[in-house]
Amino acid sequence: MGTPSPATVAENDKPGTPGWRIRRVGADHEIEGYADRVSVLPGESFQLYVSTTTRGYKVESFRIGWYGGTEARKVWESPHLTGAQQAAPTIDGTTHTVSAPWKPSITVDTTGWPEGSYLLKLDADSGAQRYVPITVRTANTAGKVVVLNATTTWQAYNLWGGYDLYEGPYGYASRSRAVSFDRPYDLNGAVKFMAYEQPAVSLAEKFGIPLAYETDNDLHAHPHLLDWAKALAVLGHDEYWSTAMRKEADQARDSGVNIAFLGANEVNRHIRFQSTPLGKDRLVVCYKDSNDPIRQTDPSEVTIDWRYAAKPWPESEITGTFYECNPVSAPYVVWDDKNWLLAGTGAQRGTSFPGMVGPEYDRINPAVRTPHPIEALSHSPLRCGNGSSFADSSYYTVPSGAGVFTAGTMRWVCAMTGSDCGHGVNAAAKAFVDTVTETLLRAMAEGPVGILHPALDNLAQIHPYQGYSVQPGTDLN
Repeated sequence: MGTPSPATVAENDKPGTPGWRIRRVGADHEIEGYADRVSVLPGESFQLYVSTTTRGYKVESFRIGWYGGTEARKVWESPHLTGAQQAAPTIDGTTHTVSAPWKPSITVDTTGWPEGSYLLKLDADSGAQRYVPITVRTANTAGKVVVLNATTTWQAYNLWGGYDLYEGPYGYASRSRAVSFDRPYDLNGAVKFMAYEQPAVSLAEKFGIPLAYETDNDLHAHPHLLDWAKALAVLGHDEYWSTAMRKEADQARDSGVNIAFLGANEVNRHIRFQSTPLGKDRLVVCYKDSNDPIRQTDPSEVTIDWRYAAKPWPESEITGTFYECNPVSAPYVVWDDKNWLLAGTGAQRGTSFPGMVGPEYDRINPAVRTPHPIEALSHSPLRCGNGSSFADSSYYTVPSGAGVFTAGTMRWVCAMTGSDCGHGVNAAAKAFVDTVTETLLRAMAEGPVGILHPALDNLAQIHPYQGYSVQPGTDLN
């Protein structure tokens, strides 16, 4: 099941490059940068904007994959470049949008770079390092499992310059209402990618799955992007979706394209895109409430959570599960051990994996619109806030034959790193998650999985309930 892709296998047979991980971030602003493109096609160029307090630096480009366990291969490096500290950020007085009005430092040509998820590593003369992520996207996704880099969510949580969609200098009320790609990412430059995506990308390449690479921005900008794809793989946390993104994913599913949601709190926030001085769709707008200024002129695009819109479109309609609460840390408990996805894991009903549920989770909720038939693969008891509830992994199928799997926990991808995940996650959890993910992706790479594996609704057994849920206006993180 799941014929390996010669291109994926050949690429990962190449020797990897040790030393691609950042060793020392250094002081604030010691070195940092951003690209003027979120993604490029192979052979296209992009501008890199770098600021550093040191005299010089170099740039190395690493493609993320398996590479015998090294997990990255260097495909390019720059000459030594002269450093310069660039202008201070600007902050819009109305939306609190932070931008870095910098001059371009170097033009990077991607000729010869294979499609994939990339990290550019900035190395200052002082030893400080930062990442700049970029995706070399796939022009034609036909016959492929499409890996989706969650660029809008990365940007939503990006506190570079002191503001993101969650907070500002004076807490939640002073947050940004729109965030720009015209600035570096905070901390090491790729925190969300490394936590929620890199382990899954490396694992999928290890399996030899025929892969295509796209970003949230691409799913928004390119209608029919998923036409003739085999599957869409949404990784550990992809929360912020535009109308165009949702319509494209819905249409694909209803045409037979499988979807794997390998996380939780996916597709929860409604966003829209606007332009910046550097190009189209480089501003992510999300007011999170009805104070969006377009509420009178275009109420369907008001950026309140999908579940609270004037015409609610809850994430459960595509994920099968409903985001509920955070933070939590709880064991992952298997429920439906007869489901085909658990074959080869050795798990039985009641098998428990410590710490695998968290810090956010989803569950099947009959109070909201949910596709049927749907199966709960896990049913993990927990407490979050002042309530008791459950986290569920789910699998449903639709008439087109497409199957949709949702992990229901943000630690699914994290568990691929075993004990390095922390929270009590262990080697047994890694073996379980790796096996289920391999079974899932190999089957999805063959075509509509619901044809061979129709979902068998088991909700009567788990007795799902309306129960504990957040109220409108609550910030869900």
